[in-house]
Amino acid sequence: MAKDYSRTQRLGSSIKRDLAEMLQFQVKDPRLGIVTLNAVKVASDLGYADIYFTVMKPGMVDADEPTIKETEKVLNDMAGFLRTELARVMTTRIVPLPRFHYDVSLERGHKLTNLINKAMIEDSAHNHDEDEDNK
Repeated sequence: MAKDYSRTQRLGSSIKRDLAEMLQFQVKDPRLGIVTLNAVKVASDLGYADIYFTVMKPGMVDADEPTIKETEKVLNDMAGFLRTELARVMTTRIVPLPRFHYDVSLERGHKLTNLINKAMIEDSAHNHDEDEDNK
């Protein structure tokens, strides 16, 4: 069991590296912004590779919902092409079909960080008020 896990993990790492290079240098689609590949999870039967990405449009700090949906559609539409290109550079007999998903974990992380910071500021203000009342 451990060998299967490590093999899929190594294959995912290789796919991530090769796809990132392809998206940067070979794909010239103007609908794509700056795509960052965050994680690749390869199925144990090597049939699919779920690829999690984030995107930024030039001039924008965070991508909006239409940009995310369009980027996800464009990437999934070119999955066959990307699989063919992966097959040319990879030495494995089976090349998983890429499936792209927007990675919401970064957004969740930012929201949680903002909530924690807000709670700390409120707690600090509350403690400061109590200290002044005790004087």
